[in-house]
Amino acid sequence: MSEQEDRLAVRRKKLLYRSQYTGTKETDILLTRFAERNLPTFGERQLDLYEEMLKAGDPEILAWVMGRKPVPPDYDNDVTRMLMQFKFYQSAS
Repeated sequence: MSEQEDRLAVRRKKLLYRSQYTGTKETDILLTRFAERNLPTFGERQLDLYEEMLKAGDPEILAWVMGRKPVPPDYDNDVTRMLMQFKFYQSAS
């Protein structure tokens, strides 16, 4: 593994950990599943966007996902749209 790949792997692990412990159980579960499925394929730009989204805080993120609040323009990007379209329950095929 190259130095950059090692750095990305460490970053992905840290973001997965942050996804697991946001403060609200519902958001922890949602973001953990989303992160497990998507972080392995995210490049640096998408990791940056995901990290910024996490800074919005779990009440805000949950409000976006539940449709209680619109996603603010600062967070309207491909990663947030992926989360909004994320199918939490997927059949085992």
